[in-house]
Amino acid sequence: MTRMKLSQRADELYSQLQAESEKNGYFLNPDPDITFQLVESLVTNEKRYGYQMCPCRLAFGGKEKDQDVICPCDYRDEDVNEFGACFCGLYVDRDAAEGKKKVKSIPERRPVKFTTNGFEPGEKKQVAESPKTAIKVWRCRACGYLCARNAPPNSCPICGLKDRFEQFVL
Repeated sequence: MTRMKLSQRADELYSQLQAESEKNGYFLNPDPDITFQLVESLVTNEKRYGYQMCPCRLAFGGKEKDQDVICPCDYRDEDVNEFGACFCGLYVDRDAAEGKKKVKSIPERRPVKFTTNGFEPGEKKQVAESPKTAIKVWRCRACGYLCARNAPPNSCPICGLKDRFEQFVL
């Protein structure tokens, strides 16, 4: 694997992202050119905005408005589970990391509303109160970690074990 020259901060961030992603059952994109450009862009956005704004999305202009797309974004898990990669392509699933499948274009999940003055956050989908449509809660059978999302994580961010989640019912 060839490696382009990274700034010191990007090199540190790359190492941090690689360690965190492996611990949590994700993988960084195996294409070093794409990965290193994305990491450098995260560093640029960190300097520009004060946070690691996703390099492939529009910034609304404030940490509170952009909270959902600070890397790793709120949409990463669903994108990786459904498409094998997140929107920008930094995170991929095992098959993509091992070269068993190619990463394709990922549709944007972030609600954006375009106005005559530019763009702003769109309406977020409201979760219905019906148990049939509510977001599920998942529990790690090993350590008890709970998370609320449509699908369980690949591995537990607390104990690191894979495939140990069950749906938690109150």
